[in-house]
Amino acid sequence: MKTIDWRIILNRFGPLIGLAFVFVLFTILSAVVPGASRFATADNLELMLRQTAVVGIAALGMTMIIISGGIDLSAGSNIALGTVVIALVLRAHGGHAPNLAALSGIGVCAAAGLLIGVLVAGGRLMPFIVTLGAWGALRGLAEGLSGNTRVYPSPLSNPDAWRATWLSGLIERLPEERLWMLFPPGVWLMMLLAVLVWAILRYTRFGRHVFAIGSNELTARLCGVPIAQTKILIYTLAGVLVGLAAILDFSWNAAGDPTGRVGAELDIIAAVVIGGASLSGGQGSVAGTLIGALIMTMVANGCTKLGLENWVQKIVTGGIIVLAVTLDRLRRRAL
Repeated sequence: MKTIDWRIILNRFGPLIGLAFVFVLFTILSAVVPGASRFATADNLELMLRQTAVVGIAALGMTMIIISGGIDLSAGSNIALGTVVIALVLRAHGGHAPNLAALSGIGVCAAAGLLIGVLVAGGRLMPFIVTLGAWGALRGLAEGLSGNTRVYPSPLSNPDAWRATWLSGLIERLPEERLWMLFPPGVWLMMLLAVLVWAILRYTRFGRHVFAIGSNELTARLCGVPIAQTKILIYTLAGVLVGLAAILDFSWNAAGDPTGRVGAELDIIAAVVIGGASLSGGQGSVAGTLIGALIMTMVANGCTKLGLENWVQKIVTGGIIVLAVTLDRLRRRAL
């Protein structure tokens, strides 16, 4: 009779078990705590999916980076820069150039990712240092382009002009006539991109190279893996995904905000780590990342339903991150 290897079960299904635990915990607490709002409702579940979309899409790029043994501390600043560029392009065209605005936002975020990749791979600099510098530089660029104020996408003479474009309502609650979609376009975009990134990591040579570099970069180099080119492509693709996240963030806030998404890089990294990825590289999954992003959203939403103050939410979230990293370290020692 075979014995159950709990390490394998926890390694494969740990994030999903954690998600179920958090859901049940807040469902029970919201039912017994006086004055708490109900947690397990269809409307609240739909809200949490919408709230997860921005972090979830950006975390898909971070998954590739962390699997390769890297890190990116500039994701939040890059999202803010993308929203500012989108708003500026829209306003320059009277709110009527959504395609150009979206491509501009993606382009500037991808360019930032490309530059980071070149510095990390070509300059052989530590990703932590490079992206820490980019964290400040990109935020400063966003503030400079916007005049350190929110940028609204339409001229004052017609402030709602942009709302007639497809950029409006990407992650807002669906109107009655579009309930057949089940979820807003932004949520479907997150799911589609998740499948795409999963397929890339699982079925392409590039995906195998990403895992090889994270597992042992020296061995990968000796096996002929193009280290520099792969790292540059990883950070560039992550930049593209950050640009797509910026589009959703812009749609949610209806403006380009140079001070927006402060600290989002920590949420994005936390989602990947909670989802089972190792900060040492060589391990991670797309499904785990999305589950991790949902756990982050669920904790914040659940704390709000219980009426807890923001500082309590931050303490709880920080504790979850430390716990996830600790479990990763223990898991690696056991292997």
